[in-house]
Amino acid sequence: MLLALLGALAYYTHLESPAWERHVPLIEPAEPRIAAGLHPELADKRDTLVRLADQAGIDVLITDAFRSHEEQEAIYAQGRTSPGNIVTRARGGESYHNYGLAIDFALRTSSGEVLWDLEYDGNGNGASDWMEVVEMAKTLGFAWGGDWERFPDYPHLQMDFGYTLDQLQRGFLPPGHVTVIQE
Repeated sequence: MLLALLGALAYYTHLESPAWERHVPLIEPAEPRIAAGLHPELADKRDTLVRLADQAGIDVLITDAFRSHEEQEAIYAQGRTSPGNIVTRARGGESYHNYGLAIDFALRTSSGEVLWDLEYDGNGNGASDWMEVVEMAKTLGFAWGGDWERFPDYPHLQMDFGYTLDQLQRGFLPPGHVTVIQE
């Protein structure tokens, strides 16, 4: 009888639990952490996106990636307390850029002009170069800010790795990320 119980126990402990049982609750980090640059997986996907676009005859320019909270505050001030147009609703700590999980892009013409033109067809295939890049990015796992209903951000691509802004603000960062301890 004891052998049967031990055998059953060994068998059942090797079975995979349903997903809802495998969820491990997040434990607060011992010390607040902040991102130190772009997440390595996102950086690899960025490079792949640029390469794929180049193969399609599209020159993609990455215009922004990791931003410090201070840089985000300066962008947030634009159009509010400093000159320029409002380009973000996110304050410091409220953007995936602040955690190394987002990039922004533009297109570059053969003459070197930088465009944020959603209709431009520089490779002459009858399709918008912008939307071709967006589709490539989505196949790589990026979410596109142009899909946002309340404040579309057409140059924005991000990978959240399942982390909410609330979790990131509390110091949780995706595995593999280079971090520093916040003082």
